Amino acid sequence: CMNNMLPVSYAWGNFSVLAVGIWAIVQRDSLDAITMFLAGLLLTVLTDIIHISIFYPSHDFLSDAKRFSIGMAIFSLLLKPVSCYLVYRMYRERGGE
Repeated sequence: CMNNMLPVSYAWGNFSVLAVGIWAIVQRDSLDAITMFLAGLLLTVLTDIIHISIFYPSHDFLSDAKRFSIGMAIFSLLLKPVSCYLVYRMYRERGGE
């Protein structure tokens, strides 16, 4: 989100899921919070793939800052399935079916 390469919707989507994740951690007995967090993570996996594939710059316009920014976005995308698995385990611990 440091660079203006990806649109504002990328930042809003990821920060919104982060806020719901904080809510899910704070309210340990809420099944709705963890469900919304898991659904948000799964949705952002799809939207991150779309954002990165559409807005990836050509090689001529790729500066070091843009390369670092896109690298961190891809790294975040690669870590999201692990996060989804861990959140799903939390969902099962809280009584989800």
